[in-house]
Parts: sequence; C-alpha cells; structure tokens
Amino acid sequence: MGQALYRKYRSRSLDEVVGQEHIVKTLKNALKNNKISHAYLFTGPKGVGKTSVARILAHEINQLPYSGDTVNLDIIEIDAASNRRIDEIRDLREKVHIAPTAAKYKVYIIDEVHMLTKEAFNALLKTLEEPPAHCVFILATTEAHKLPETIISRTQRFTFKPINKKQTADHLEKISLNENIDITRGALELLAEHGEGSFRDSISLLDQLSSSRQKIIEETVRATLGLPSENLINDLLAAIKNGENTVLVKLLDSLRDQAVDPVAVSTNLSRKVRGLLLDESASNIDIQLLRNLLEVSSSAHPRSSLEICLLEACLASAKTDVISKNVVASVAANTETEIAVKKVLDAPVNNSKPQPEAPSGDFKLEDWPHVIDKVKSEATSLYTALRLAVPSLSDNKLTLAFQFPLHQKKVATSKAKDLIGRLVEQVSGAKMSIECIVDKSIQPQVEVVAPVPLNEAEPDEHAQTISSIFGSTELLES
Repeated sequence: MGQALYRKYRSRSLDEVVGQEHIVKTLKNALKNNKISHAYLFTGPKGVGKTSVARILAHEINQLPYSGDTVNLDIIEIDAASNRRIDEIRDLREKVHIAPTAAKYKVYIIDEVHMLTKEAFNALLKTLEEPPAHCVFILATTEAHKLPETIISRTQRFTFKPINKKQTADHLEKISLNENIDITRGALELLAEHGEGSFRDSISLLDQLSSSRQKIIEETVRATLGLPSENLINDLLAAIKNGENTVLVKLLDSLRDQAVDPVAVSTNLSRKVRGLLLDESASNIDIQLLRNLLEVSSSAHPRSSLEICLLEACLASAKTDVISKNVVASVAANTETEIAVKKVLDAPVNNSKPQPEAPSGDFKLEDWPHVIDKVKSEATSLYTALRLAVPSLSDNKLTLAFQFPLHQKKVATSKAKDLIGRLVEQVSGAKMSIECIVDKSIQPQVEVVAPVPLNEAEPDEHAQTISSIFGSTELLES
C-alpha cells in the first residue's frame, strides 16, 4: 500500500513549513536564544500545519532528528477526542513527574484539546500552572473559542492562518513534478481554491485525482469534485437579478442532473455576492441572499435549502422590478412630468397598516396580521418564515402550520416562540402557548402589499410554474 501524499510531503523541519512565516520566525528565535516556554497553544483551521509544527518543535527542543516516522518515548502525542475524560488527564498528571528517558524534555502534544471535558480541563490546569521543569506542553485545536480562558492565559498562543491560493498552488505544482502528475496550472489553482486554505485537503484531492493516470484539467477537477463552473454561477446570479423564475428553475434542475455539490454552489455564490458588496453594487436582496447562503452548509438538507434560498431571492427581485415599472407607468399615465416620476421613485415607501384595537384579553385569528407586523419590526429574519404560517386556534393554544420543515424549524425555537407569545399578549391581552407543525398539504396565503396603488396585474405565470414544481412560494417584500 502506497503512502498518502499528504503524509509523504508533510514538513520535517521549520524551514519546510509553508505559509506560516510569522510563526516559524518566532519559534526559531526562541530556540536560538534557548527561551523555551512550558506550554504552547497552536490554533487555526484544519490542515494548515499545527500538528506538524508541534512535532517539529518537540524534536527541535530536544535537539533530536525528525524524519516523520520517528518514535521517541519522551515525545507523547495524545488525541483529546478519544482521551477526553478526567481519568486520562489524571493519569497524565501522575506521569509528568517522571523524568525523561533519554531526552532533555518530556513533551506532551495534545491534539484537538478543545474536546476535553470541563473536569479534564480543571485537572490539566493545575499541571499547566505548576509544571515540572523537564515538561513542555503543546496544545493544538481548530476551535480555540471552546477553551477556557484560564488554559489560554497559561500558554504562548500561535495562530495559524489559512494558506493563500498562490502558495498552495505552487506547493501542489512541486509535488506534481516530483510525482510525475500531469496537471494544468488552472486545475492546480482550482484544487487550491477548493481546499480553502488547507494544505492537507488540497494535497489529498491531488492524490485522489492522480490515480486516473491521465492529464488533469479544470473540467476533470470540477466533474470529480462536483464543482460548479464559473458560467453556471454567473447564470444563477443573472437569473436572480433579473427575476427570471423559469430560467432559475431550469438551472436548478441542471444542478441536480449534474450532481453538482450544493455546498460548493453556495460557497461560490457567496464569494460572488460578497464581491458585489465590496464593489458597493449590492442591494438589500443581495444581503439577505448572502445571509441565507451561509446557512446552506449547516443545513440537514443542503440542496433543498439552496433551492429555497435562490427562489426566494429571485421572486423578491421579480417583485421589486414589477413594482418599479408599475409606479413609473401609473405616474406617467396621469401626465405628470419627469420630475414627478423621479419624486415618486425617490419617495419613502409607506407600508403602514391599520393599528390593532386595544387588547381585549381574547385572541382571534383576525388579530394574527397585527402580530405579524410586530414581528417584522422586531425580528426580520423570523418574519420571513412566519408569513408562510397558517394559524389555527384550540383553547389557549395557537398552532402554526408550515409547508416546509425549513420554515417550521426556524420558528419552533424556544426564543422565537417566546417572542410570538409575548406579541400575541400585546395585541390581544391573551396568553397563548405556541406550537409549530409541518403540514405539506397547506397552501399559505401571503398578502403582497405594493408601495403605491397599482393596476391589477395578471397572475405571474413564472410564479405558478415554480409553485407547481416546488410547492407554494412566498413573494418576499423588497
């Protein structure tokens, strides 16, 4: 069995470490001046060299050669994910007092240290406060925010950064030349981009693709990893911007047929939308789209989450465009001047609605729109999902039915239900318990309020097409 490339090309000395120059320089100076700390903390994303540098440092401290496969009794590696209990740390506390077998220092490398239990951290803390002179601890973690401050304050912290795209591509190119892998520069840059700053992930992907023994080009990388093309991302954004519902549905079908990774699509779209924000050419719809895209990767059903997210943005764009055109047409029809048209377009939108009557102590379904209005002013993200709810009453219980689990989960949190219950009491004076359910048979009725009176329009043919494919869809307010 051959050795994996990421293990074969793991750094063996501080001089071989790539992309962490600020850390390498500090450690070299500390070693040169014999200023060894009793505890180090290496933090940063996965695959950027934390464990490799920890092993190199452990050997450099003891002035021992390091080849990657070296085993030394005085350098002990502990995986906190599988040794997280207090018993393991108590055992460590007892053994640290034993002098090194042959080396100058006994070095403990504790990987994924954030996985330790609270009790284990408390046990470790005592050792870090008063360590034996012959002991050095190197802690490594991808989630430093989960560490107690008392632990962090007793270490020298080094923050590893993601490796930039050019450095990763250059490193992959050197490996490809050594391994006789025929791959284009564009494919290497795509691997570096998909690795998202992780050397280990990028090298593993190169290893996976090299097994084909054929020339590797960008299309090969995209097909293997399920990555969307640049043109596809641009087409998706164009369809959303133009409110072209039918085009967007066809593109989403194409994503399914090609088995394109929805998380990769959301990542690439997020990058594009972020670019619009930096160029100051984004709208409120883009900001909401970016917020929803960031939730796709953590969703239990990423593909469904992506489709709903893009359809909502597309429908919101379409509605904004229709309202703007109707406003201009309505004013122009009244023979107003171009200045009057501009005033209408620039005037603030008045979406005020009749205020509810004083609380009566009895909540009725007629009061529900007033509750929705209050939610909009206090929690905009919750308002978007809540507008799709179909309410029903039973004794002192208000049941909210949703067609999609995504919206039900958003409203079913204790924080959201507490807010709804409080606003129900404000509107009616009645205290109601809130229950959220999923009912795929419902057809939520969402009222769309235009900023100014408009002529009645024919039903949106595109929206009906989407509803027939994906179910009922809300036309969001801009």
